[in-house]
Amino acid sequence: MNRGNISHFFRNLGLLYAADFIRFQVHRIKHRKINQDFRQHNPSIKMPPDYLLYESFALNYPAYYYGGRESAKDLFNHFSKYKSRHNLNILDWGCGPGRIIRHMPELFDDSCTYYGTDYNSKSIKWCAANIPGIYFSHNALSPPLNYANDQFDIIYGISIFTHLSEEMHFAWINELFRIIKKDGIILLTTAGSAFKSLFTQSEKTRFENGNIIIRDKVREGHRTFTAFHPVGFIQRLFSNFEILEHIERDPVDNKLPQDIWIVRRRNSV
Repeated sequence: MNRGNISHFFRNLGLLYAADFIRFQVHRIKHRKINQDFRQHNPSIKMPPDYLLYESFALNYPAYYYGGRESAKDLFNHFSKYKSRHNLNILDWGCGPGRIIRHMPELFDDSCTYYGTDYNSKSIKWCAANIPGIYFSHNALSPPLNYANDQFDIIYGISIFTHLSEEMHFAWINELFRIIKKDGIILLTTAGSAFKSLFTQSEKTRFENGNIIIRDKVREGHRTFTAFHPVGFIQRLFSNFEILEHIERDPVDNKLPQDIWIVRRRNSV
């Protein structure tokens, strides 16, 4: 039985939240030593509560902090191909407990303004209290965001569409279109072909026919609500944008990487 069939088994029994909570406890035990060592050697680094960390990423303090810094550098390198590092409004859409946005001011400069938004009010409350120099706001699961039209030069969302329904994909891409400037850049990650090994046979067929795969029966937006994205679906989703890059990455150390999509708002739309 592959992981896809196991997931469906627990979903159909209504036990996925319970299974996920057990997994959270296992991860607390598994990473206890490395997390304790990190706190001991980095007492000045503020860390989010364990469940906020687990829900949005992984319960591994060094991976959250140092991995977040590396992810920020990777994003900076992508954006530098299309934008200067000066006088930018930058939004982390779905920032969670600030894994990436907390490092962005180290890479750009003081002329830039940084924003983070998330539907998890606990994450936003923690970020606002612990990460200075960034404007954090809470959003609902569905649009709108509390930002002006054409406000942002750069928007990125890391593994956000992976937890939304098909309807919310189109609602949110329209909202991102509203708040991005003309010629603004958006970078989003999606769960693409690298995840085929997790599919049931019926999911593989749907995916190969260009249909999004949704695993629901849990609360939308939660880490256990998952979506997988064939290329054709994403191309339809980005119909009002110019696709600048689509990057498919190979698995590393048995970790399945998400696709990277970099798009630019079309001037003519």
